[in-house]
Amino acid sequence: MTRTLLPRPGPLLGDYPIRSEVPRLPWSGWWPRAAASVPDPTPRLAAIRAQQARWAALSELEFRAHLRRLRGRLARDGFGGAHRVRALGCVAAVAQRVLGRNPYDTQLVCAEALLDDHLAEMATGEGKTLAAALAAAVAALAGVPVHVMTANDYLAARDAAQLGHLYGALGLRTGVVLGGTAPDDRRAAYACDLTYATAREIAFDHLRDRAHLVAQGSALQRCAARLAGDAVPPLLLRGLCMAIVDEADSLMVDEATMPLVLAETQDDPSHRAACFQALMLARRLTPGEDVHLDAERLAVHWTDAGAERLESVADGLGGAWLNRRHRQDLVGAALVALHALVRDRHYLVREARVELLDAVTGRAAPGRVWARGLQTLVELKEGCPVTPPTRTSAQTSYQRFFLGYLRLSGISGTLAECRAELRTVYGRRIVAVPLRCRSQRVLHPPRVFATGRARAEAVPARVQALLAQERPVLIGVDTVAEAQVLSDLLTLAGVDHQVLDARHDADEAAFVAMAGQAGTVTVATRMAGRGTDIELGAGVAARGGLHVICCQDNASARLDRQLIGRAARQGDPGSAEVWHALDVSIWQSGGASVGLLRRRQQDGQGSLAVPGVVVRAWSQRLQGAHEDQGMRQRRRLLEQDRTWQTQLDFTHLHA
Repeated sequence: MTRTLLPRPGPLLGDYPIRSEVPRLPWSGWWPRAAASVPDPTPRLAAIRAQQARWAALSELEFRAHLRRLRGRLARDGFGGAHRVRALGCVAAVAQRVLGRNPYDTQLVCAEALLDDHLAEMATGEGKTLAAALAAAVAALAGVPVHVMTANDYLAARDAAQLGHLYGALGLRTGVVLGGTAPDDRRAAYACDLTYATAREIAFDHLRDRAHLVAQGSALQRCAARLAGDAVPPLLLRGLCMAIVDEADSLMVDEATMPLVLAETQDDPSHRAACFQALMLARRLTPGEDVHLDAERLAVHWTDAGAERLESVADGLGGAWLNRRHRQDLVGAALVALHALVRDRHYLVREARVELLDAVTGRAAPGRVWARGLQTLVELKEGCPVTPPTRTSAQTSYQRFFLGYLRLSGISGTLAECRAELRTVYGRRIVAVPLRCRSQRVLHPPRVFATGRARAEAVPARVQALLAQERPVLIGVDTVAEAQVLSDLLTLAGVDHQVLDARHDADEAAFVAMAGQAGTVTVATRMAGRGTDIELGAGVAARGGLHVICCQDNASARLDRQLIGRAARQGDPGSAEVWHALDVSIWQSGGASVGLLRRRQQDGQGSLAVPGVVVRAWSQRLQGAHEDQGMRQRRRLLEQDRTWQTQLDFTHLHA
């Protein structure tokens, strides 16, 4: 058997293995959008099941002896070929014995794809968590440190606790890193065979390690320091050996443009005073006359009259306010804070703190702040204590961070639409895992409304019709503010409901557990339980299952599919429909031709009388244009990040 060099700390790869050079793949704007199908897995599955039966028949002493021999072979030869078959059979047998869950064939197929460094597209409810655990366990048995990245802290803690019994029965140690985990506990968690955490936590811990490595010099210098008896601060991670990314499209595509910045607090007493003055000046200016605000890009464009008026109202302040560029930049940021950033849409105020809302997940993002004074300006606007200004000490992006792993794989229910980008940027093939049971999902024709308000006002009547059938209903919206508007309308209509948004994230598990019960109505932002399954209550399947109403204005069809995928899981019945509004940015970008839709008369249910096939065609066209634009933007970010890192390395080399 051919031996494979495994990505783990040791003499060959050093004590911190990492891919030093980010591969530059040829950029192509087009790849087939469909995911690759899986070759007939029947013979291999039969071999794995045979091994599973052999492992299950062993006594405890025999199992331990065989497991020791298997781990030695995996560590020596790698986890390919016959060794993988034996290892998957072993892990499947233990999962059945310890968890009471016999892995489905589709989960074994998915685990194989992950071990081959592919991205697996597996539908919602098909068992992605256990499939990832099967692959992670096999790699960990070979001695490879594995990072399993989840969508949030709740899922990291849940999965580590539930699957820890499986890993423990295999002689593996499991660690978990959460937002509030102390440095020593983080180091201990990363020293385990498998570590569960969000990508954000691991990325920032890697940034901290990178800053320490730069400060310590080259590997030779670090070795010399240890030999000389000098104390070398211990690192947090053991390198970037292997990652399995859950909800891979969200992190590797949707959040790829989010810069990850490690910052240090600066003591600057004048900063707060300058921001306070900027807000005072901004309140004396008129948007539309003095400036034009681009709320989507958080940008300000000054008119000639506005520039003159600002110079006039700032007269007498002196100091840096005499500088035209400084004056316009800071007051422009103040205008963005006052007029473009909206509470409960872009941020929350909780416990006297401003918490940013992630535009992709809808969740609060503690620790994330705006740069260039914008954070302080919003805090002053809301009357909250001011966060001290910071200075950037290290930065990266999710794209560059993931590309640093020696082995990288991921799993999600929505990957096909971004296949081109994932193949081009990350060099990863997408494998479509077949459904275990035939889908019974019913998709109703999409509808379009003149305004978001008209759409929201039509929801209660639709919900009441569904409640008459005693079906559960999940309504997806974009923001906390929209969830509140819809909640008020449902209350006025006498509809009992629950709201799942960033303000109620502590109750997420309880809300999701109730969402599939008969007659339950749930209004949810983008955080609609991604990573958790909505299980149907007694008798719900016979009534048609969960119905999803998507009132989100998504720039990508993948995001529509993510919400729609909450219904009709694992062969259960269910249905979904998408409602659009013409006054949102994605439809406004359609120009005059979309304006023709506004002239259509309303139907009897409040929406415009536009055939569903027309609505779907327009939506696909506009979403496709936005996806292409986003792909180009992420490509530019990756190139900028490469350039920045090259300059930083050159600076350190000549320091």
